[in-house]
Amino acid sequence: MSTTLPSLFSLEGETAIITGGTRGIGQAMAYALAEAGADIVLIQRDESNKTTHDTIKTQYKRKAYIHVAELSDRKALKAILPALVSQEIHPMILLNCAGIQRRHPSAEFPDEDWDEVLNVNLTSVFTLCREFGAYLLSRPPSGGTGNGRRGAIINVASLLSFQGGITVPAYAAAKGGVAQLTKALSNEWAARGINVNAIAPGYIATDMNTALIQDEERNKGIMARIPAGRWGRPEDFKGVVVFLAGRASAYVSGEVVTVDGGWMGR
Repeated sequence: MSTTLPSLFSLEGETAIITGGTRGIGQAMAYALAEAGADIVLIQRDESNKTTHDTIKTQYKRKAYIHVAELSDRKALKAILPALVSQEIHPMILLNCAGIQRRHPSAEFPDEDWDEVLNVNLTSVFTLCREFGAYLLSRPPSGGTGNGRRGAIINVASLLSFQGGITVPAYAAAKGGVAQLTKALSNEWAARGINVNAIAPGYIATDMNTALIQDEERNKGIMARIPAGRWGRPEDFKGVVVFLAGRASAYVSGEVVTVDGGWMGR
């Protein structure tokens, strides 16, 4: 197999399943994977937003599909792989990017918000990883050897995988869980050709952080700590997701890669 630099970063002939790909970081990463050559399956709760789907087809000239499934519905998540395989779609990449945020003082945090955040941000990630991992393990690895490449799983963690945050206990608990889940799955699957890694975004200018951006004092404090001197942008994730999805990261597994403008090094 060729190991030229372009081939290490090419995803030609591969298919990626993506949650959270309709906006922000997830959308930028979906475009990056398509630009690198991958076809894309977008997991969405409905088909009302087709921007990512249409752009992948028209601008990047890749196949794009929308599979409708509610992330809080385990039965729907378990049905994704069988449905794709029945259409002769055989993914090698899973990107778990979907997430929600709820903010309340911890002493007042509602049970229903805790359950919703943990279900979407952690339980759905585990369910999709389990189903996708079982699917990949059922298929022969590339190269025909027992430790050849089967595929890649990329989860989206957070700076709150390492830190506690303020008024976001459910989000911090879920993202801490995502980091540990990533390591646990890597321990079992790396030797079997499945690389499992996570990306931990720093403070990124997306809809989820609108409240922080609009809070003058919090925004000032955040900016003062970021060595890069700016909030991140969704486009800052294009390179790292292509790296983790393909052969360039063949010996990288169980890692949580921070993309934070230097925040964690401060």
